[in-house]
Parts: sequence; C-alpha cells; structure tokens
Amino acid sequence: ERGFDLWQKNSGACNAAKIHAAMTEAFAKAPQDMRLEVLKAHPDLAGKLAQAQRLTEASTAAQASAGLDALTDEEREAFTQLNSAYVSKFSFPFIIAERDHTKASILEAFQKRINNDEKQEFEEACLQVGRIAYHRLKDMVEQ
Repeated sequence: ERGFDLWQKNSGACNAAKIHAAMTEAFAKAPQDMRLEVLKAHPDLAGKLAQAQRLTEASTAAQASAGLDALTDEEREAFTQLNSAYVSKFSFPFIIAERDHTKASILEAFQKRINNDEKQEFEEACLQVGRIAYHRLKDMVEQ
C-alpha cells in the first residue's frame, strides 16, 4: 500500500527508488516467519524447475542473465550439490540477485555463503530478495 501511496503523491510519476524503499522497509519489518516463507518460495538456482522450463518469465530471464541457462554438466552438478547442501543447512534455497553476477561469481558466492551461520545467511538472503525486487520493479517501471 505504501508504495502505491508514494506513486500517487508523485502525481502519477512512478518513482522506482521510493517504491523499492517502501517495499524493502515493509519486508524488513515483517515477522521473521513471514520473511522465511518468502525465502522458501524461491526456486533453486539452475534447479529442476529451470531444467523443466517451469520458472516464471522473470526468474528465467534473471537466471539466463548470469548464464545459468547454459551450464556444463560439471557446473550443473556443482549447482545441484550446492543447492542440496545449502537447503539442508538453512531450510531455504540459496538466493542471489543473478543480474548482479556472472555464473562464476554466483558459484563463488554460493561456496562462500554456505559457510555463514544461520543469522548471517538469513539476513543476506533477505538483502538479496530486496535486490531482486529492485530489478523487477525497475523492469516494470521502464515498461
């Protein structure tokens, strides 16, 4: 609601930065269990849904932007193993704003972040949700 109010106050001029700030603030203030549900709703990177072409258009485009749609067999196996280990440890999938990364930097972040403790990784995953939201909001505004 607050994002829409900001849009109206700007005489219909949609300001993506202000809307994103309001969305980020609302998400940060949400109870932890609600934020966890958002994290759990994300698909695995280069996972089964991507292979079956069952991701949303936005998720497909984001993963493709980092080259995750063109993995070698070895890279696919690395992602599969990391996805499994990560979910086992944190109970939600690895989340990263693919548009900010390359395939190599995503693998590097994956390998680094899997060593985080639960609190650190929950906070980082929430920050990444915000980055993803920013990119998607920006796309909507530009259209």
